[in-house]
Amino acid sequence: MSRSASRLACLLLLMLVGCGQPDDKAASQVVARVNSEEITVHEINYLLARIPNVTQENAMHAKRLILGELVDQELARQEAIKDKLDRTPDVLQALEFAKAKVLARSYLRTIAAAQPRPTDAEVKRYYSEHPELFAQRRIFNLDEIVFSADEGLAGQLRTETAKARSLHDIAIWLRGRGIKFTENRAVRVAEQVPLEVLSTLQAMRDGEIKIVQAKEGRYHLVQVVQTKRVPVDEASATPRIREFLFNRRASAAVAANLERLKKRSKIEYFGEFAAGAEAGESEGRGATRSAGESQRSELDKAAGGLFK
Repeated sequence: MSRSASRLACLLLLMLVGCGQPDDKAASQVVARVNSEEITVHEINYLLARIPNVTQENAMHAKRLILGELVDQELARQEAIKDKLDRTPDVLQALEFAKAKVLARSYLRTIAAAQPRPTDAEVKRYYSEHPELFAQRRIFNLDEIVFSADEGLAGQLRTETAKARSLHDIAIWLRGRGIKFTENRAVRVAEQVPLEVLSTLQAMRDGEIKIVQAKEGRYHLVQVVQTKRVPVDEASATPRIREFLFNRRASAAVAANLERLKKRSKIEYFGEFAAGAEAGESEGRGATRSAGESQRSELDKAAGGLFK
């Protein structure tokens, strides 16, 4: 294996980011030499581009850190070659796995990048359709209780919730029945709340208690201690909405593309994986669809808490 290919493989294993880097020594600028092997500025820039929040002020510091890691990595790589570790089955398998993962990611990124950007009309419509996230956005000061119990408890719980003055009353009632629960006090911004819960919180008055989730014997009770309106105007929200809509569109396109590939390909399972393989694929498709349709998780990524 050539030196450049070995280093790239090591980078893939350790970093698992992006696609391969160019190996043009004639056009490169050497920034360090480890024994007889050179480290170029292209290698540093390749990794620097994949570090978030790099500014002009901290870029040089980040480059020095990257160079230090590359020097350490090159020293270890050279010793690994001396010890013939690059020929061991585990390393060979890891290198092939890393290569396959990078190629797959690169292909999926091309699918995502090819999707059209959201139009101004789409962004405006999303803003107007979700006032709870923007024009009527709130910060919620909440007390919460979460517990698991027999679903037959639901009727009694609703009765107790209706007459309770605080979650402390509910906690006493639960202890009396030997039900374990967890209590939490939290301040949550609208975009940190699942959409299916946000609409309920938005309609609650300060001091009100409600069962916001009751699913498969797991209950989530909330008391709104206090709320504060912190609206976001359309101009401020537009970049984040645009990013969210594009991410959602790209995720859906990637999922649809993988579905098409599966349908036109011959996929076989053997041994212990033969039984239940079809059910597993169905679960995977369901998870993919849920991920693609989850507005909350994608908006969280797009917003990054910057609506605060």
